[in-house]
Amino acid sequence: MKQLIDSFCNSQKLNKEELHALLNISEEDREYLSQRAREISLATFGKKIYLRGLIEISCYCKNDCYYCGIRRSNKNAERYRLTPEEILLCADKGHELGFRTFVLQGGEDTRYTDDIICSIVESIKSKYDDCAVTLSLGEKSYESYKRYYESGADRYLLRHETADNAHYSKLHPKEMSLENRMRCLYDLKDIGYQVGCGIMVGSPWQSEDTIYKDLEFMQALQPHMIGIGPFIHHKDTPFAEFENGSTYTTLVLLSILRIMFPKVLLPATTALGTADPFGREKGILAGANVLMPNLSPVSVRKKYSLYDNKICTGEEAAECRGCLERRINSIGYTISMSRGDYPDFKRS
Repeated sequence: MKQLIDSFCNSQKLNKEELHALLNISEEDREYLSQRAREISLATFGKKIYLRGLIEISCYCKNDCYYCGIRRSNKNAERYRLTPEEILLCADKGHELGFRTFVLQGGEDTRYTDDIICSIVESIKSKYDDCAVTLSLGEKSYESYKRYYESGADRYLLRHETADNAHYSKLHPKEMSLENRMRCLYDLKDIGYQVGCGIMVGSPWQSEDTIYKDLEFMQALQPHMIGIGPFIHHKDTPFAEFENGSTYTTLVLLSILRIMFPKVLLPATTALGTADPFGREKGILAGANVLMPNLSPVSVRKKYSLYDNKICTGEEAAECRGCLERRINSIGYTISMSRGDYPDFKRS
């Protein structure tokens, strides 16, 4: 197996049989895979772990994705949306704590018009010109994405969830399409964003074949960021009875992605930390190099419930940051409060 891993590190490519072998490796071999991925991450980024300040701006969503706790059909969801003033206060607090990237994430909330989003981005960028703004607000038109970019947005996260059309249709209602999701990602790349895609590991009906298609798609897209975490069910969704995704498989895939994409910005996600008390540390040791602590007001954090038992819903921003720094230091890494852009990226 070590020979296969070494060969993969040299070629950065896998066929289906090799992927099958890696997804079914022993703990000893997984440790070796993590070691090789970690070496690649260290060669590019050193021991720096980038922090992104996450601001969850709204849990209203017009979509009805079957896995998501804030889907429009969930009558038990407690809804909120932050005002532009509240969002800017979160950014103020984050900047004071040293954050130099803010991630504005939310459901597809139609109350946030393009004018409002652009105004928020412009306000953050004009006040803090040393900061990057990342948006994660779902599927939009080319024109909307372009307006956000021209207002100063630097990055956009949009998980593709799966690159297999049949699988996509099992995770989403019929009014949503993989074709449009892919269109969005390529539009974002064309406009000039640093672009992020990603999947839920262990989502219902996921298979090794669908994962292989995901890897093929990512090779074609060449994203700057890839977000993966284990599927965790939510009690008020059609997927409430499905088993959660595997932490082990998530760690294997993090290492695979680091080897395939040496410069990619790769988070150890909150979902990974929810699934395993030491998930974020394990993710970094598997090749991840980004963490996204929460800057949202404590009063709304539990309401942004994409899945059950999400961690850090009661901690103040400063507590989150301090806790993460101690945990990262304990495994020999250091926090970097820089913007943490994709290496060699130049904004057009």
